[in-house]
Amino acid sequence: MVTIDELAKLDRSKFTKAADAWSKVSNRASGAMGRVEGEMLATLDATQKGDAATAALKNLRQLGKNYRYIHTECGLIRTALTGLAEELEGPQNKLKQALKDAEDLKFTVNPDGSVKYPTTEATKVPFLQQPARAGNVPLIGKLDPNQAKAQEIADRVAAAVQDATEIDGRYAKALSKLNTNGKLDETDWADMARDMKDVRTAAGKHFSEDKIPKGKSPKENAEWWSRLSQAEKDENVALHPDSIGALDGLPAAVRDQANRVVLATQASTEIEQRLHDIEAREPKKFERRVRGEWRVSYEWKRWKEEKDTAEGVKKGMKALQERLDNTTLKGLPEPYLLSFDTKGHGHAVVANGNPDHAQHTAVYVPGTGSRLEKIGDGLGRSDKLWRTSAALAPDQKISTISWYGYEAPQSLGDDAPRSSYANNAAGTVNQFFSGLRASHASDVHQHVTAVAHSYGTTVVGSAARQGDLSADDVVFAGSPGVQVGRASEMDVPKGHVWNEHAHKDDDNVGDWGKYAHGHREGLDFIIPDDAKFGAQQMETDTEGHGGYWDYSEGKDGQPDKPSLSIKNQGRVIVGQYDEVKLK
Repeated sequence: MVTIDELAKLDRSKFTKAADAWSKVSNRASGAMGRVEGEMLATLDATQKGDAATAALKNLRQLGKNYRYIHTECGLIRTALTGLAEELEGPQNKLKQALKDAEDLKFTVNPDGSVKYPTTEATKVPFLQQPARAGNVPLIGKLDPNQAKAQEIADRVAAAVQDATEIDGRYAKALSKLNTNGKLDETDWADMARDMKDVRTAAGKHFSEDKIPKGKSPKENAEWWSRLSQAEKDENVALHPDSIGALDGLPAAVRDQANRVVLATQASTEIEQRLHDIEAREPKKFERRVRGEWRVSYEWKRWKEEKDTAEGVKKGMKALQERLDNTTLKGLPEPYLLSFDTKGHGHAVVANGNPDHAQHTAVYVPGTGSRLEKIGDGLGRSDKLWRTSAALAPDQKISTISWYGYEAPQSLGDDAPRSSYANNAAGTVNQFFSGLRASHASDVHQHVTAVAHSYGTTVVGSAARQGDLSADDVVFAGSPGVQVGRASEMDVPKGHVWNEHAHKDDDNVGDWGKYAHGHREGLDFIIPDDAKFGAQQMETDTEGHGGYWDYSEGKDGQPDKPSLSIKNQGRVIVGQYDEVKLK
């Protein structure tokens, strides 16, 4: 219980100074994390080989994780202390004003909150007196006029102390659970999820999530972020990393920081709880049918599908974490986690290199069957696109992005012919591309290319049809149709829609897909592979529907050998249009 004297004499600057100190620790941990992951790991990986180097890399990656944990946990402490200091300002000011009013009236406020006041002698009629304290019921009879004034002051004093006690208890509970002893183990990230929840509960009134933009454009999101002080930015990331990490238009480094925390905490909490809940309601597997034959029930099949989806998300999260841990995988630039959630089949957006400072950025949009569990496929193609493009333009900064940001169709027969998946994803696609523009450094030239595969081309086409696709070039590979009949409808400059389609014997997706996603003109269904569409038709030398990214890594000092198919894509990505081999 906070006392009147404690609240009146409280020096709130002690909390703010402590918050500043924790902020410095958090920032130093962040800087150390950057040096470990961005410098030491890269140098060691590039120059050292063997068992000793492998062991050192493993230890450095763990050290980087430890620094990330310290950065995040200290940020929560800073936020809690800042919130405590600012919330206590209101009750303290109320108490001080009540004490001043009492002093002006020559009243005395006792340590227990009761108020003494002088007896009025303006009349000869005696007055009944009772101690003035909060909650007293007035006596029947003619009371001293000072009684009402004293009672009002007593009530204000009690209310201020009560508010301060509630605030103190709220924050004390959250702060007592934060781990700062430096002894980290596998349970700490799971504990952090609870820590965030506790601090949000304590500071929710002060650091409301309602202040974070919802449904705004990436440009508006960027403007909101730019108006915040550094302290406000840190507090938002610490308390609401899921909301901040999802905001298109915010800097890539900020989104990466927030989403890595979300990934680490959800990996051990949300998805585990989801699986636990699913397993707890397993229905009967078999049901009796005609002639005594036992068959698997429809309810169990649906349940198994839900369980497999959740387990797939968990596997995908593990693969994603492994990719983020390998910050210098085979010479690639540092990865940035631009988006992440566990909804549906799970979603993530990963960039090789910071797109905010890249001259050339390519966004790979996958097709049917893509989900978090299979993000390794998209990461691999994005990696090859980066190597190919970087080799073509070694003096320029390049970022390639795996965009697993939509709920894709999962089956060829039932789902892939439906346009709803593409139409539902279109707005998200346009938001993301607009976000790349909004967060990009103003002093760096920006060239953005959409590289879409299979059903992903339908998604990009739907985005262009429904809104503004903020891309300079569009590359289609193995397209079943893009909902529009001409390249001129793709929101890019004339001549900047490119198409790759392997020989029909190798990739027949367009043959059947055009009836679902091609643009109908009379009896024809136009897809990017058709001359009428007007795309730049690039040569290919690969086979199959997924071979457009074939890339052979050189061994024993030999140079890499990218296929012509991926090399043509790389030439578009870096703007070397005259070098593209056309049919």
